[in-house]
Amino acid sequence: MKQPNVIVVFGDQWRAQAFGYAGDPNVQTPCIDALAAESVDFCMAVSGCPVCSPYRASLMTGQRPLHHGVFVNDVPLEPKGTTLAEAFAQAGYDTAYIGKWHIDGHGRSNHIPSERHIGFDYWKVLECTHDYNHSPYYAGDSDEKLFWEGYDAIAQTRDAQAYLHEHREGTPFLLALSWGPPHAPYGTAPERFRAEYDPKTLALRPNVPPAIEAEAREWLAGYYAHCSALDTCVGDLLDTLDELGLADNTILLFTSDHGDMLGSQGQTKKQRPYEESIRIPFLLRYPGMAGWAPRQTEALIDAQDVMPTLLGLAGLPIPDSVEGLDFSTHVAGGPSPNDGATLLTCPQPFGQWTKAKHGGREYRGLRTARYTYARDLEGPWLLYDNEADPFQQRNRVLSQEMAELVRTLDDRLQALLDETGDRFEPGMDYIRRWGYQVDETGTVTYSL
Repeated sequence: MKQPNVIVVFGDQWRAQAFGYAGDPNVQTPCIDALAAESVDFCMAVSGCPVCSPYRASLMTGQRPLHHGVFVNDVPLEPKGTTLAEAFAQAGYDTAYIGKWHIDGHGRSNHIPSERHIGFDYWKVLECTHDYNHSPYYAGDSDEKLFWEGYDAIAQTRDAQAYLHEHREGTPFLLALSWGPPHAPYGTAPERFRAEYDPKTLALRPNVPPAIEAEAREWLAGYYAHCSALDTCVGDLLDTLDELGLADNTILLFTSDHGDMLGSQGQTKKQRPYEESIRIPFLLRYPGMAGWAPRQTEALIDAQDVMPTLLGLAGLPIPDSVEGLDFSTHVAGGPSPNDGATLLTCPQPFGQWTKAKHGGREYRGLRTARYTYARDLEGPWLLYDNEADPFQQRNRVLSQEMAELVRTLDDRLQALLDETGDRFEPGMDYIRRWGYQVDETGTVTYSL
């Protein structure tokens, strides 16, 4: 059998809770629910720096944000070491990327020349847009602006299906399919999916404050419509793999770059250390692997771990520049390489997480199998017992009965910061060190 193909499919801002298989009582995701039953479900997977560009740069390099330098949106990734696509290309793979990129940092609608494709040869990409029904892209090295037909995620999936047809025999491939939804604007999914959700009938998470319930229902109705639209795309992709006889010898990863608060804790978007922001879906399927057995695991996997894990599953060498952990033997049934805690970081709060206007803050934290702990620049900030308090409604960080646990978790956090060389400085110190320019909201200015 030839080397396995690899497909990475991910949405933008799709939180781990928003699936039928994850227990959401509202959303309809039958295709992904079926995929979950056939996969190793990393049900505790996190986006340790839950922002679009930092996640994507970690995915492509196997490095943490303060190593590769993309710790805010709209700054350029200048890889230090071998990238994901380069590693597979060096092993003889064809490489393809379709959809949202968001790590070039030279304008959200500008052409990205081939020397900045970091190893991908097939290329139908735009840096970033959230206009899903009038969505431009560039193909190959051409600077001609093209447009996806209709709702872009469906058109991008059709292109991925065509790529599979063209590569059903011969050279193995790495294919990344990156969708813009379910990221806001929420009301722009195709009408047939929007018609499935009535805001008035939706069940809200208990941590959505009453004052914003009506608004949260509107957000969720549109968000779920995007999710259901993407679910059909996953189903179409899986059908094509089956039709072409590629399913068994294809490593398929379905995931997301980060979550979305959607009114929980009275907040929106990402960057926060709360479950709705940091937790992501992570379904990994490889039926052709010896001893393959779908199951659920609580192993804490993060963005920088994706590259070494995929390379490990494909039996390929992992570059020395990679910081992440290889979970491939854990996928095969072995122990987790993670010691039971993963690092949460917000080096520079920006946009809707701005300190001055929105109460945002720099933080470093831990997500363990049970607890979420974080400190800000002034000291311990929050502690949640996620087993006893799954909706994180009781911050126990100042509780006397939790004082010893706080000290233990803080010591563990400090050890991880020391190990990774993170001195936890004010956000603007990092901005100045990397030479980035930000506006009054702490956001790097970008052009459309």
